Amino acid sequence: MPAHRITICALALVFGFPGLGDRFGRRPATAQGIQNAKHVDPLDRFAQIDARLPTPGPTRTASGAPGPAYWQQRVDYQIDATLNDDDQSIRGTCRIAYHNHSPHPLRYLWLQLDQNRFHPDSAAVMTQTAPSFGSRMSFGAMRGLLAKQVFDGGFKIDAVRNDEQEDLPHTIVDTMMRVDLPDDLMPGQSIRFSVEYHYNIIETKVIGGRGGYESFDDGNRIYEIAQWYPRLTAYTDYCGWQHKQFLGRGEFTLELGDYRVRLTVPDDMVVAATGTLQNPDQVYQPAWKKRLKQATKSDKPVFIVTPDEAAANESADPSKNLHTWVFHADNVRDFAFAASRKFIWDAMQTVSGDQSVMAMSFYPNEAEPLWSQYSTEAIVHTLDVYGRYAFHYPYPTAISVNGPVYGMEYPMICFNGPRPEKDGTYSKATKYGLISVIIHEVGHNFFPMIVNSDERQWTWMDEGLNTFLQYLTEQEWEEDYPSRRGEPEKITGYMKGGNQRAIMTGSEEILQFGANAYAKPATALNILRETILGRELFDFAFREYCRRWRFKRPTPADFFRTMEDASATDLDWFWHGWFYTTDHVDIAITDLQLYTIDDGDPDDAADRRRDEKAEKELTLSEERNAGLRRRIDWQPGLKDYYNSPDYDPDGVDEDQRKAFHKMIEGLDDRQRAMLRSKSNFYVATFENVGGLVMPIIVRLYFDDGSNEKVTIPAQIWRANSRKVRKLFITEKSILRIEVDPQRQTADVDLSNNHFPPRVVPSRFQLYKSKSSGKNPMQKAGLGKKESDKPKPEDAKEKQDDASE
Repeated sequence: MPAHRITICALALVFGFPGLGDRFGRRPATAQGIQNAKHVDPLDRFAQIDARLPTPGPTRTASGAPGPAYWQQRVDYQIDATLNDDDQSIRGTCRIAYHNHSPHPLRYLWLQLDQNRFHPDSAAVMTQTAPSFGSRMSFGAMRGLLAKQVFDGGFKIDAVRNDEQEDLPHTIVDTMMRVDLPDDLMPGQSIRFSVEYHYNIIETKVIGGRGGYESFDDGNRIYEIAQWYPRLTAYTDYCGWQHKQFLGRGEFTLELGDYRVRLTVPDDMVVAATGTLQNPDQVYQPAWKKRLKQATKSDKPVFIVTPDEAAANESADPSKNLHTWVFHADNVRDFAFAASRKFIWDAMQTVSGDQSVMAMSFYPNEAEPLWSQYSTEAIVHTLDVYGRYAFHYPYPTAISVNGPVYGMEYPMICFNGPRPEKDGTYSKATKYGLISVIIHEVGHNFFPMIVNSDERQWTWMDEGLNTFLQYLTEQEWEEDYPSRRGEPEKITGYMKGGNQRAIMTGSEEILQFGANAYAKPATALNILRETILGRELFDFAFREYCRRWRFKRPTPADFFRTMEDASATDLDWFWHGWFYTTDHVDIAITDLQLYTIDDGDPDDAADRRRDEKAEKELTLSEERNAGLRRRIDWQPGLKDYYNSPDYDPDGVDEDQRKAFHKMIEGLDDRQRAMLRSKSNFYVATFENVGGLVMPIIVRLYFDDGSNEKVTIPAQIWRANSRKVRKLFITEKSILRIEVDPQRQTADVDLSNNHFPPRVVPSRFQLYKSKSSGKNPMQKAGLGKKESDKPKPEDAKEKQDDASE
């Protein structure tokens, strides 16, 4: 590239060298300050986001920590329920103790009736948009479409009574039920009441959903039961009752409490549930108890119910006798269970901090050999990694169940769907799909089961944070683990596309649910950890957030403020760009200029002019006219000096030399050294095409074969978020510059990341024309666009799509 020679006073003007501008009577300026005003972005991307956040107070402090007046409600449950395998229904009585820890009197309570979503007249069903029929539809899809219209779903509330068995007035509003209290429930008071109910269990693979049953050809079933009892809606300091209606995606905001649950099921079923079993002598076979004891000392999973035993159990005639399994769980926000005659059961014990944890998996023979190889091991691995990044797992059990639900989480138990083919073989995608979904769903014990965020309002606070830790956990499973999310370059397609809303969008209003609620926040946190804060500082701040809000209910403001408080870093620009806008990252390098110091020596200047002329190629006309010019012999003594062959138009006279030496004599030693500097001053121009301000990360490639990576903080954009110029001073010559060489900022367009610009090659295929207009690869189902290929979805994304 051509070099610009500038005098030392010009350097002071352009680059702001201290003192030199004043020496020549001019005010120093910066490269940023002399940019053209037309490039200024009218949006202030460094505006503080305090106006977007709630005002700190005694319940939630400005540091992001719970305040001295922080409160949250508590609800304890005693539930007796019977699973009827003949008609696939549940009948139960839920006894509730509600403790008002708020400073407010409460005239009524709101309960969630999530099964009401499946009533044909529910808002969830009525607001579903029409499917894309096209020219074909599978029988399974048609069956599900018709079943939703007629399924007798939803809770049937038989009675709501207080402790004196007096009826309490109640009103059902779609998926919510208001229970009116006879007197105000004052701060510090508690009330006990019961709800008697029954409902029909959905067939999950027909209707969809986050729980239900799966039928097999031999008449057996797997039950995965969730949202199966009336649950208190959360009452909070930031929104009062969180009673947004359940339309299918906005998950469940719940209160913590203690549970004692009695589950009556056929006595040939194996049950897995939240909590610890209280009556093993009544429901466990002697061999199971012996093997469970062995599992506490094994470093590999031990079969509690073997595959052969499960096969024999499911092939026998169903029992008409019943067993009641009694479970107890302390300080949990929910309770779920699974039951089946088909279950194989394996277990091993692990340790998280001071807590011994029994990791267990329940699955049918249809899940083998995949599940016995990976399920329980994945549980143990997840508890280990999450324990290091967040906090130690506090519960005594962690369970993974295979059944009809692809992936869903509850305290101590989760439902996961991937299985091998019928012949027992499985693909790489199925293997890693199983490991990933188990990591993800077990990880939800941390977010939101313990860090108890509001899922109905902010999906990203559990799904995004959990997907971020899922990525870290996957990468520790094995080298080159094929994580779908977390790496910045994997979010670029979504970021540059349309049809999206900001992360800070209500759960039911999100567009492109998986990318918005899972991938984008997870990627943002990965970038924050790797590129902006660094691992050590990020990990400290993230653990502090987890420590502060363990068993409490944080809001986005609490997360944002804690991360800044614990890292001593103003991240408002980051939260604004990634969480409140749909801008994307696209930083282009558009120009590179080279400046070197002109020391003023007239002889050196003359030599440079001669060299430049010699290197300059003749124009076409100059080349052709060169042989046509008239030649006049020079005669000594003639006065036409300028026609002399000895005349040098770039020569230097003595007056110029004297002036130069006089200038040198007037400088001190430091100034003379600066004049002799051989440094190259490169000014690179960067443009923010995508609008999302980010650090500028460049790699400088030098003429000696070396290179250097430079990270420029995002604050370089603070005066002008659209265009900046950056100075690089080096003794070496720069051959080229590359922006974001390791693809760590989610830059959506790499073609403008090079200076000089580089040609980006593309490939195309040749094929023979056919009458059908399709080439042979397309006929064979190959050669499809990437967007046409089916992609595995995250657990709840897939089941949501199936249910809609």
